[in-house]
Amino acid sequence: MILKASQRGGAKQLAVHLMKTEENEHVEVHEVRGFVSQDLPGALKEAYAVSRGTRCRQFLFSVSLNPPQNESVSVEAFEEACERIEAKTGLSGQPRVIVFHERKGAGTPMPSGAGSTPRR
Repeated sequence: MILKASQRGGAKQLAVHLMKTEENEHVEVHEVRGFVSQDLPGALKEAYAVSRGTRCRQFLFSVSLNPPQNESVSVEAFEEACERIEAKTGLSGQPRVIVFHERKGAGTPMPSGAGSTPRR
């Protein structure tokens, strides 16, 4: 699996990017954990609100997981990868969002995933 991670702000922009139907064939909010809101924009707004109290500018840890081209990766493999990343970064048990999206024309049978966890 190909990983791309970054610490970032821009919760609204991230939510819009992940949910773009113009660029993605399929979009699914797979999991929203640890937030009052149960939708992606609301959850990321909550993370932003918390950051305002701490003055943190890069309050999200965003990871994109992309399977090798023409590889089929199960949802369970994505979930396991998320758990391992959280454990390695010390973010286990933190609120998180997992979004699956399949880019148009990518030819990938399973969607790529993106997860964001507010850094606390």
